[in-house]
Amino acid sequence: MTSTTAPPATPGRTPTRRLPGDLLVLGVEVALLAVAVLVGALLNARDAGLHADAAPLYATWRPHLGWGSPAALLVAVAVVGWGPRWARTARWGLLLVSAWLAAVAWTLSLALVDGWTEGLTRRLTAQAEYLHEVPGVTDIPAMLAGFTDRILDFQPAAWSTHTAGHPPGALLIFVWLDRVGLAGGAAAALACVLLGATVAVSVPVTLRALGAADAARAVIPFLVLLPGAVWVGASADGIFAAVVAAGLALLAVRGRAVAALGGVLLGFALHLSYGFLLVGLLALAVLALRRTHRWGALLAACAGVAAVTGVFVAAGFQWWVGYHLVVERYYQGWAADRPYGYWVWANLAALLLSAGPVLGPALRRALVAAGRRPPVLGMPMAVGRWRATRRLVGLAAVRAAGPTVLLPLAAALAVLGADLSGLSKAEVERIWLPFTVWLLVATAWLPAGSRRWWLAAQAATALAVNHLLWTVS
Repeated sequence: MTSTTAPPATPGRTPTRRLPGDLLVLGVEVALLAVAVLVGALLNARDAGLHADAAPLYATWRPHLGWGSPAALLVAVAVVGWGPRWARTARWGLLLVSAWLAAVAWTLSLALVDGWTEGLTRRLTAQAEYLHEVPGVTDIPAMLAGFTDRILDFQPAAWSTHTAGHPPGALLIFVWLDRVGLAGGAAAALACVLLGATVAVSVPVTLRALGAADAARAVIPFLVLLPGAVWVGASADGIFAAVVAAGLALLAVRGRAVAALGGVLLGFALHLSYGFLLVGLLALAVLALRRTHRWGALLAACAGVAAVTGVFVAAGFQWWVGYHLVVERYYQGWAADRPYGYWVWANLAALLLSAGPVLGPALRRALVAAGRRPPVLGMPMAVGRWRATRRLVGLAAVRAAGPTVLLPLAAALAVLGADLSGLSKAEVERIWLPFTVWLLVATAWLPAGSRRWWLAAQAATALAVNHLLWTVS
């Protein structure tokens, strides 16, 4: 007789009788969001310096429709209706192609709710954005050599807000686009959409390479209908999420040369955002979950990161110098006004709107799965406890937990570190996108029978945000 308390053999087989627990977590999410909105409105009424009219989101209240509205609704209906079955039965290569195309359609249609001009072509041309600086970069080596000199504000040559707040790799992406003939806001926005949608490929590829093939299929519809797609199209953070996800995917597949290439991508990611130092938690988790050649892959990946860092240092940019200057620049702006006491918990409400309401229940199920580690049958209880203790702190625990537990927990730890640092006050709905997509790996633990309902809730969240608010990048 099979025990009713045994853990599921594969993600998604958890009995549906656990639904009340999911509803309880969902209730906590709703309460958190409601309180964040209410307190945000009160603080804004008192002019408390939130600098976010629709706190906890960086947006303004502006209900509207656009010609992307019916397209977004059609994509949502199609993915909710056929996505879970297609993910289970389609050939792997075809599934990945269709996942990317569906993610592009979803992201693009959400952007077009605001119209082609406001939703795409002008989104990245504001004074605070990278494109504002592209015409002035006529000499890339000179730009890199003098980059840190222009980070601090209140000087004639100070970089624009987004450029100053990131290492030069972020600006380089748009300079390179300009150099190959893809200049202007429309090309930049479409690059964000097309590249950002690749997370729907990179994340499942990672899971499959780490031995979780069923989970890889299960999470694809949730990655396609990512509510955070509202900010992927169009912001540079969509590209950042794609680079991080691709780098982690390359770490997961076999071969030291491929791991080195993954290290190169992650090294470049480190020069896209200072906060991506926390991606190291995810990278270590992936390497620990690899089936073979973990130490060789680790060394190869470190060599790749070191090579990219060396190139930037040789060009005149030192990451650690830039970081200290960015902290100073951060408090020269709105961060000096934004109250830590509000944003340290309201950020989590913003994360819920980017990851969707499925986040809490999915993480709950992942934690429950992590806690089910009974002693080996026939082993004395004292020995079982000792080995269980060792597993909690050793590599055996990592591999026993599996990627559907370890990766979302590593992402959650990274988010927690970013939140407590005080360097992520507001705008995390887009800033944390590179971690959000890994949090959604936990959706593999949802019961198969409930996935369509959760997907519908995810789509409804994105549609509500995009139609009630005027989001900005």
